[in-house]
Formats: sequence, C-alpha cells, structure tokens
Amino acid sequence: MKVFQHIWRRLKEHPLSRVGPGLITGVADDDPSGIATYSQAGAQFGLNMLWTMPLSFPMMAAIQSMCARIGRVTGKGLAANIKTTYPPIVLFSVVSLLLIANILNIAADVAAMGEVAELITGVNRHVMTAAFVFGTVILQIFIPYHRYVKFLKWLTISLLSYAAVLFTVHVPWDQVLQRTFLPRLTITADVAAVIVGVFGTTISPYLFFWQASEEVEEMYKKKGALPLLNNRSAAKDELRRISWDTWSGMFYSNISAYFIILATAVTLNVAGITDINTAAAAASALRPLAGDFAYLLFAVGILGVGLIGVPVLAGSGAYALSEAMNWAEGLERNLSDARRFYAIIAFSVLLGLVIQYSPISPMKALFWSAVINGVVAVPLMVVIIMLASNKSVMGEYTANRTIIVIGWIATIVMGIAAIRLFFPV
Repeated sequence: MKVFQHIWRRLKEHPLSRVGPGLITGVADDDPSGIATYSQAGAQFGLNMLWTMPLSFPMMAAIQSMCARIGRVTGKGLAANIKTTYPPIVLFSVVSLLLIANILNIAADVAAMGEVAELITGVNRHVMTAAFVFGTVILQIFIPYHRYVKFLKWLTISLLSYAAVLFTVHVPWDQVLQRTFLPRLTITADVAAVIVGVFGTTISPYLFFWQASEEVEEMYKKKGALPLLNNRSAAKDELRRISWDTWSGMFYSNISAYFIILATAVTLNVAGITDINTAAAAASALRPLAGDFAYLLFAVGILGVGLIGVPVLAGSGAYALSEAMNWAEGLERNLSDARRFYAIIAFSVLLGLVIQYSPISPMKALFWSAVINGVVAVPLMVVIIMLASNKSVMGEYTANRTIIVIGWIATIVMGIAAIRLFFPV
C-alpha cells in the first residue's frame, strides 16, 4: 500500500503539475484551425513563411502576459474588467464577435478531428465528431477544473509530434535558417491573406479571455489567495511566475507552429501541393510523401490539440458572456451553481456539431475563421493594452513599458495586415 501511495504522490508532483495556464493557452493556440492555417502557409509559400513565427512570438507573449496579469492582479476576467472600465457597447460588441468566431472555430475544429479520427480508425467521421463533442461537454461540465486541467496538461505533449515529423523527412537546414530571416516574398492579396491568417490564429481573441479567466481560477484554487491588489506580499512571486509561465507557454506554441510550417514546406510545397483546406488534408497529403509514421504523428497531433482547443474555445466564450451578464461562472463550480455558464459551453460546442450537417462548410471555415480572428483581435488588443497600463485598474502592477511597446507593435502589425487583406492594391 505504501508503494502505491508513493507512486501516486510522485505522479501528483510531476513537472506539468506546476505549470500554469500559459502552457494550455499556448497549446490551444495550435488547434486544428491553426494547424490548417500553418499547413497552408507552408504548402503555399514553402520556407518563406517561417519568418512569421519569430516575429509573432514576442508579440503573442506580450499580449497574453498582459491578459494573465489583468486576471491575477484584479481577480476578475477580461470581460469583467472591460465592463467596469468602458461603455457597454465596447463589451457587448467584443463578446458578440468572440462568440461568433468561437462557434465557427469549434465547428471547424471538431470537423477536422472527426475527419482525422476516421482516417486513423476507419469509423465514420460524423460518429467520431459526435463522440468528441459529447465527451468534451461532459468533461467540462461534470469534472472540476483542478482535475480536468491535469488531463489537458498531459495532452500538451501531443505538440511534440510536429517536431518528430521533421526526423522522417529531409530538411535543408541552411535554407531554413536563411528563409527564416530573409524570406523571398512579394506582397500580394494571397500573401496578405495568409499572413493575416497566421497572425490571426497565433494572436487570437479567445486566448485573451481564457488566459485572464484561468489566472482567476488558479488563484481561487489556493486557500486564502487574494487578487494582488489586495495582497501585495504575493505580488513579486506571482508576477514572476506569470512571466515565466506565459512566455514559456507561448514559446512552446510558437516553435510547434514553426515546425508545422517547416514540415509542410519541405514536403507538400516541394511536391507541388499548394492548396490545403484542412488539417486532415495536410495529414493525408503527407502520407505518400513522408510515409505512414509522419502521417500518423501529424494526425495524432491534430487530435491532441483539438481536445485542448475545443474546451478553451467554448470556455472562453462562456467566461466572457457570463462576466458581461453578471452570471455565476467558473469551471470549478458545480452545474447547479453556474447553469448559464455551462449552458453557454454546451450550446457553443453542440452548435459546432450542428454546423456539420448544415450548408456551411466547416472545412472552408478552418482557414477563414483564423482570418476573422486576426481582424477582430485588433480593437481588442487596444483595449487590453489600455487596461494593463491603467493605474485605476491595475494599481501599482501595470505592465512594464517594454511589454506595452511590444503590445502596440503587435497591434499595428495586425492592423496593417488586416488592411492589406481588404485593400491589396
């Protein structure tokens, strides 16, 4: 008995147990929609889109660290802070757009997961999609967050599959290094669309809300913990943890996306396959080019990150709308205590399932949902930066000048990319 108790204690003390919301947020960023976008970037433009990842890393990390800081300092989610600081039209516009984008994203993600599962198991994709949907809803509603999050953390390992793919194919590393910093691109409407898509899926609105709200969830898991505005003694350690957790989580996400672009560039693009509409299509196209093992690694990665991305998409929308409406919210709450919060989660995911049987093509939505997110993110990023630098909201714990500057650069880059998309000439 003592042996089993020792093993259980060691399992509970695994390194992932000490990782905060940053890791899950980062991996959720590389959901099947994101994988499709990165695959399209690599297939269509080869190595010439690798530069987007080192450029986007500090920008996504800066924005996410501000969201985490807002949540931990104030003890409230992003929507709750917007509600108390800005006019109602700002809050409800942002939340409405977030919910629409999230539901489309969920539809695209679960469709991709069903398609990939069919490729692997031979079971009908619609059956597999329904299984993923109902499994996700049941886990989120009936399993407390502190238990469910352990499952999500282990799933983050699935992103390593994209690094493993590179060991199965030939990679011209000298050209990779050169194109990462010196791409050969002429800015056209197609290039602008892919850039907006890449940045849109890398710096996504749903991640902003999730990051802030999960910092609040993590805070209340600790007995006696208070928002930093009311607990100055914990501020130094907590802000250091947030910084490390967020930047490391975003790095893991970013380097994985880099590997996806690279893997598809050295296989699909080289073979002349330049049009990828879904993550599953990317996996299938890899099979004859890189072999069964590379195909299986790519497919397993899609399923793993999908099982993280769908709950994050549904949860972020539920947090945002519940905070906006003053409804009880939180994944640690029982169903009876937060019925509306869980109803939003269930509605979002089930509507994503219904879309599979409608004229709306979730396959086409995969890429364009990322583009929509890229456009929607711009005004929301402005609001986040202003909140994080507002002393009436953050007290003495406003974001430092470097983070603020990087955040504004990210907002400008996203804005220019979006404008270029709609006005290509």
